[in-house]
Amino acid sequence: MTAPTAVRSELFGPARRATTVGIVLLISLVAFEAMGVGTTMPALVADLGGLALYAWPFVAFLAANVLGTVLGGRWCDRAGPRPPLLAGPLLFGAGLVVAGTAGTMAQLLAGRVLQGLGAGALAVSVFVLIAVVYPEPLRPAVFGLISAAWVLPALLGPPVSGFVTETVSWHWVFLGLVPLVFVATALVVPAVRPLGPPAAPAPGRRGTAAAALGAAVGVSALSWAAQNLSAQDPSAQNPGSVAAGVAVAAVLVLVPSLRVLLPRGVFRAGRGVPTVIASRGLLAGTFFGVNSYLPLVLTDTHGWTLTAAGIPLVLGALGWSGAAAWQGRRPDVPRARLLRTGFVLLAVGVGGIGLVVPEWGVAWLAVPFWIVAGAGMGLGFSSVSYLLLSGSPAGQVGFHTSAAQITDGLMVATTVGAGGALLALLGTPAAALPVLMAALAGLAVAGAVVAGRAAVE
Repeated sequence: MTAPTAVRSELFGPARRATTVGIVLLISLVAFEAMGVGTTMPALVADLGGLALYAWPFVAFLAANVLGTVLGGRWCDRAGPRPPLLAGPLLFGAGLVVAGTAGTMAQLLAGRVLQGLGAGALAVSVFVLIAVVYPEPLRPAVFGLISAAWVLPALLGPPVSGFVTETVSWHWVFLGLVPLVFVATALVVPAVRPLGPPAAPAPGRRGTAAAALGAAVGVSALSWAAQNLSAQDPSAQNPGSVAAGVAVAAVLVLVPSLRVLLPRGVFRAGRGVPTVIASRGLLAGTFFGVNSYLPLVLTDTHGWTLTAAGIPLVLGALGWSGAAAWQGRRPDVPRARLLRTGFVLLAVGVGGIGLVVPEWGVAWLAVPFWIVAGAGMGLGFSSVSYLLLSGSPAGQVGFHTSAAQITDGLMVATTVGAGGALLALLGTPAAALPVLMAALAGLAVAGAVVAGRAAVE
């Protein structure tokens, strides 16, 4: 029996088939909702009459997601993955119902908060479940499946949501997912039913709840500032000044919160788990920072249509999935080495986009270079997930997983906000974004330099 065949047998054999399918389905549902809600939001906001609150459904979800991530991680470390893995989908499903039946903006925001809490707890508890149920040789393949679970929603989420909104109603973008949430939960229940708390539950950490709330407010405020800097609404009075002030306040709230929620050494790339968590932030901040502005470059600077400008993003997602699947078939390759390779590919891809963003740039180069960047993410993200579980004692998997996800969100908000600030300052994508691309390529190079420190000893 070949190694890939043996891995498939372990993942989809009688012992783990339902768990594997349930995990992939749960991640796919969260991904589809995340990818589809942006498409339906203009119709939704127009229906509820809250155009001035357009950003708040996104901010409400993000704030609740951070809170759910932190509290879910703490819950996992004290009680095991069973309670949050059951509560997370129920909260997410309840949020879909509340949002899907919303007749006011207030009800919609309440639904988005429930969705965010559920998605945050769900994401952490899935990783803790993987640590408990799947032995180390199988984990690369599991993380490859999780990466693949994002691809189909990325490709189909926006067009399907648009079709449903136009032909039926935006309400069904939310309500249509509810039955699948319960199917996915039912599939993983047999795996979590016998699971109890870890053998050595994590000791209490003072101030976790307050720090989680501070991080939720800080990350969402930073995200709001990024959206408003990049929107450049000329009808607003001093939008740049207001957004910059919000960003400063967000940082002041975040700093003390992060000292509680992150392990020591993350910002200096301490050996082991601190570097793994820092690498998650560097990967996400670099890739999604470019991903957010690449369509703008192609449409504004080079005159592509919106449809054409989406092609590099789709192919980048496929590159991500393909590389994640490839690493899943090679469990013996050291993950720190794959992480460094991922950073190198990401640096090459971002550096190549630097040849696209100027007015003299070659637009079609966005396609091959963003495939390369996506492949780097497929190797890097899967390696980070593997290394994080390998380096975490049983009672700290939830804490470390939530720390990685917070670092991810913080870096994305920071790099997107930096791009918005540059646009507000320099005026055009052709003038502003070469600076951003150079900075982001530098982040990827920094990640390649420190990746060796991620090795679990």
